[in-house]
Amino acid sequence: MTPTGIEIWRPDDDHDLEELANSIQQKGGMNVYKPEFLDAIDVSIDSLSDELRTLSLDIHDHPELKYEEIHAHDVLTSFMSNHGFSVTPHHHLQTAWVATYTQGEGGRTIGINSEMDALPGIGHACGHNLIAISGVAVACAIKATMEKFAINGKIVLLGTPAEEGGNGKDVLLSKGAYDEMDICLMCHPAPGPRSSVSLSSSLALQRTDVEYFGHTAHAALSPWEGQNALDAAVLAYNNISLLRQQVKPSHRIHGVFHGKEWTPNIIPDYAKMSWVVRGPTLAEAKETHRRVRACFEAAALATACKVMINPYANSWDLRQNKALGDELANIVKNRYGYIDYEYGIAGASTDFGHVTYALPALHPGFSIPTVENGGNHTHAFTDAARTIQAHKACLNVSKALAGVGVRVLTDEAFTKDVKEAHEEDKMRRGGE
Repeated sequence: MTPTGIEIWRPDDDHDLEELANSIQQKGGMNVYKPEFLDAIDVSIDSLSDELRTLSLDIHDHPELKYEEIHAHDVLTSFMSNHGFSVTPHHHLQTAWVATYTQGEGGRTIGINSEMDALPGIGHACGHNLIAISGVAVACAIKATMEKFAINGKIVLLGTPAEEGGNGKDVLLSKGAYDEMDICLMCHPAPGPRSSVSLSSSLALQRTDVEYFGHTAHAALSPWEGQNALDAAVLAYNNISLLRQQVKPSHRIHGVFHGKEWTPNIIPDYAKMSWVVRGPTLAEAKETHRRVRACFEAAALATACKVMINPYANSWDLRQNKALGDELANIVKNRYGYIDYEYGIAGASTDFGHVTYALPALHPGFSIPTVENGGNHTHAFTDAARTIQAHKACLNVSKALAGVGVRVLTDEAFTKDVKEAHEEDKMRRGGE
């Protein structure tokens, strides 16, 4: 059982997050760094709650696919400009943007990410409307705390498009969008125990498109004249289904078919498939991909078709910075809820993984209530991502993230620990 006494937070369960937070703090939950900073963060985010909810629902009501987040780009940049940030629209990419705030001279730079894109057919079924407003909330709360306590430093809130299959953060990373950040923070909703914030990792992945080229023929009159590209694709699919029995349970392989002018009385001369291979690390995902590739090639050989295999994008696993994660865990446990290492997006993948390899970073998951079998990438999770309970959970994890950011700005020794933790992790993973 989880600390909350339930396995997954369901819509009919208790939702009083304010009462829970109050009870935690009344039990002595003030064993945190500079509680006055956290109090200022609470006031800032609570005062913005109605505006943030309006923004979240606006984005949710206008779902946009990867690299098409025009509405989200415009409403988010407008919001940040209205709240005292210097905004650069169309930053490196058409739908990316950056909002910055600087106080004083010197100091460190806190990076934050806001995702914006939705999924085909099911809208914001991964809750990126919540990720978008979380980035905004964290940035605004850190800014308010910097102003109140005369803290020098810089905030860089990066609006990142195309997490769902477009690797937008990888593109931005290659273009230098993360270069000045000392750390980078973001979060992601998922099913989990009530008031739980998760510090799990995620899976790395390799994406691949596969095309089969055959020869058309009349399917009844002279089928022997054909080379059936659809048969090749089906055979590859079945090969991989058998391969799944021999891969580790920590790995995932999944794909779909794409047709082109198929009709039953013509032997198809073309078929396309899109596949994703996942593993705990990118090296492990690529090793499993090598075995999957053999399935593609065997199907071409058996059907006398030609095959073109195009691995075109990958994502890295999440490396949660230990020092940042420990600080987040302490804030959450003392003020807002519970920490777990099981839920979050442990079995999914994100383009933020590469960012965590490049610099100290943190990407906690946070639980929102959803129905049974209604997790990420379902219609039910689309509904869950617009509930008031999801909004409140999002604000709580945003408060904790802002607290982590302010500590980096104000605590030299802690920041040293953060950087050392990143270097130690780099040594453990072989220096990638």
